[in-house]
Amino acid sequence: MMSKGKILVVDDNSGIRAALKILLPKYFNAVELLASPAAIHACLRDFRPDVVLLDMNFETDTNTGNEGLFWLSEIKRISSQTEVVLFTAYADIALAVEGMKRGAFDFIVKPWDNEKLVSVLQAACDKVVQKSGKTGKTVAKETESSAVAKMYWGEGSVMSGIRRTVEKIAPTEASVLITGENGTGKDVLAAEIHRLSDRGLKPMVCVDAGAITETLFESELFGHVKGAFTDAYADHVGKMEQANGSTLFLDEIGNIPLHLQAKLLRVLQNRSVTKVGDTHPVPVDIRLICATNKNLEEMVRNGTFREDLYYRINTIRLELPPLRERQDEILPLAKLFIARYAEKYHRPVTGVTGAAEKLLVSSRWNGNIRELQNGIEKAVILADGELLDVEDFHLSSSPASESEASQGEETLEMVEERAIRAAMSRFNGNLTHVAKSLNVSRPTLYAKLKKYNI
Repeated sequence: MMSKGKILVVDDNSGIRAALKILLPKYFNAVELLASPAAIHACLRDFRPDVVLLDMNFETDTNTGNEGLFWLSEIKRISSQTEVVLFTAYADIALAVEGMKRGAFDFIVKPWDNEKLVSVLQAACDKVVQKSGKTGKTVAKETESSAVAKMYWGEGSVMSGIRRTVEKIAPTEASVLITGENGTGKDVLAAEIHRLSDRGLKPMVCVDAGAITETLFESELFGHVKGAFTDAYADHVGKMEQANGSTLFLDEIGNIPLHLQAKLLRVLQNRSVTKVGDTHPVPVDIRLICATNKNLEEMVRNGTFREDLYYRINTIRLELPPLRERQDEILPLAKLFIARYAEKYHRPVTGVTGAAEKLLVSSRWNGNIRELQNGIEKAVILADGELLDVEDFHLSSSPASESEASQGEETLEMVEERAIRAAMSRFNGNLTHVAKSLNVSRPTLYAKLKKYNI
C-alpha cells in the first residue's frame, strides 16, 4: 500500500540511488534523489520532503560520518518537522547512534533489507503526519513533560533523608549548594528544588559556570550594553537578570577563577547587577542554587576559592552519593530509562534479562547515573528484541577521566569536552558557529566531536 509521504534520498553512490529510484516510488507518492548534500537547502525549500534518507559519508568528507551529523543538524534547524533516517555502513553504527541522540528518527545499515527500509521510512512519515495534526494543547503538554527530567528518589536511607530536607527547604529562599561526583544528578536535584519552590511556575535559568570563558563571564552573567566592547552590537540581558523572580542555577561553580568570584559575590550581596558598559545597577530577585564536584573547603584552605563566597552560597548543603552507594536505585533507574528511550526511538524494548540485571547492579558506574543513562540509551537504540541482555551493554571497568572526575580533579581533555558541549548547546548544534566560537577549524571540530562522542 502506497504511503502519502515524500522522501528525499541523499547519497553519493549512484548504484544505491538507482536501486532506491526503483524501490521507493512503489511505496511513496514522491521521491527525490540527490548525489550531494550541497542541494539539501534548496530541496527542503522546494520539494518539502517529509523524510530525508541521509547518507553519513560523502566523497568530500575528511572525517568519516561527521558530515552526516552536520547535515542532520542543518536539516533539523531548517525544517524541524522533517524526519531524518540515517543511511550508514556497519562500521559507523556508533555515529548513527549519536545521530539518533541528536534527533534522527532511526538508522538503516547498508546493505539494507528492503522491507525494513520501507517500514522505517513509512513509520517516519506517519510521525510527521501525527505531529502536523496535533493540537496546541497536546504539544504544550508534551513540551512540559519532557522539559525537565524527573527526580527519582529511590528507597535508600540517604536519598530519603535528602528528600525530606528538600521538601523543607524548597519553599524557602535559602541558597543551596549541591555537591557530588560527576553524573550523580545535581542538575536534576536543582530542578526539583526549583519545582517545589514558590518560584516554580517560572523557568529556572541554568549556567554552566565552568564553560564560560573569562572574557565573556561578566557579559554572560550580568549582561552588556550596545558598544560595550567589540562585537557588542546590541544590548544583552545577562543570566542574572533573566532569572529575576525565579531561580538561578550555577553549575560547576568551583571552576570560576578567583578574580571573577569577587564580582559574583558583590552581585549576590547587593542583589543588583550592572551591565558591562553601563553605570546603572538593575535590581534582581533570585533564588541561588549552586553545584560542584570539587572540594570547596579544600579550595578555601588553598586560597583558590573565596571563603566569603563559600559561606554566601552554602546556606544549605546537599551531597548526592555516587550511584555505587545507591545500588537499590540502579534497576529502577534502568527501567525508567528503558521506557523513556523505547518510546523516543520507537523500539520494542521492555526490560532486561536476569543476567543483565546482575551485570548492571554489580558494575561500579564511575560515571554514575549519567553513565547508566547513556549505556541504556545506546543499548535501546541498537536492540532488536524486547529484553536487553549482557552483550547489549559495553561497560568499561574504570575510565581514567571518570576516576579523576570522582576525585574532583580535571584534565585538559575534560575541560575541552565541557567547553565543546556548552558551545554545541549554545548554538543548537550549528557547527559553523560552534567552530568559530571555539576558534578551531571545521575539520578539527569534527575530530573533537568524534573523540568525545558528542
